[in-house]
Amino acid sequence: MKLNLKNPIVFFDLETTGTNINSDRIVEICYLKVYPNGNEESKTMRINPEMPIPAEASAVHGIYDADIADCPTFKEVARNIANDIEGCDLAGFNSNRFDIPVLAEEFLRAGVDIDMSRRKFVDVQVIFHKMEQRTLSAAYKFYCGKNLEDAHTAEADTRATYEVLMSQLDRYPELQNDVAFLADYSSFNKNVDFAGRMVYDEKGVEVFNFGKYKGMSVSDVLKRDPGYYSWILNSDFTLNTKATLTRIRLREITQK
Repeated sequence: MKLNLKNPIVFFDLETTGTNINSDRIVEICYLKVYPNGNEESKTMRINPEMPIPAEASAVHGIYDADIADCPTFKEVARNIANDIEGCDLAGFNSNRFDIPVLAEEFLRAGVDIDMSRRKFVDVQVIFHKMEQRTLSAAYKFYCGKNLEDAHTAEADTRATYEVLMSQLDRYPELQNDVAFLADYSSFNKNVDFAGRMVYDEKGVEVFNFGKYKGMSVSDVLKRDPGYYSWILNSDFTLNTKATLTRIRLREITQK
């Protein structure tokens, strides 16, 4: 099976200091770039997160403070990573809910302006859960007939995710070998921001997806309760969520 690609697609996996997309940092990134002609390029790099790695995180991925002490910070490599994924669609395992938001936050902290809104995002975990309800190791065994050695290392997980998607396309004829279809199929919601605090409703209107205004138009809420905007900007929301809400607010102001 060969992926039917219009653009290059980058399969990637992150190892981090924890699971909080607002505050945790990347300690390792691996990406596998697959071109429409089938050629592949891969890269793995350790990142100094500029904060201690909690013991519980190290117990999962095996990366300790000493391992990344002399590694570059994300800010030092952000532009190179952005260049590598420029014009590419993105794929991962649980990437829509975790890896994409974390990567977007790191780019914002680094001051690297990269527009990810035009990318298509294929989440292989969502496809797997809709079809079989298992973990990546089980998915690899189920679809590829192999044991996942070195699980929870970014390189092993990235390669396994790519192979699982290939096998999913072989196994399920209803899955179209098309990145636009796979991105749509592997999305739980039509997110406006990467964290899914705002989503598009069935009419394509931006609505809040949490709290007291859940299901209500973002535009209407900003008009009715201007203080809600300030509350979000001063609360523990992702930088991407705040930036996206600001763009909507500015759009509404200029359209008056």
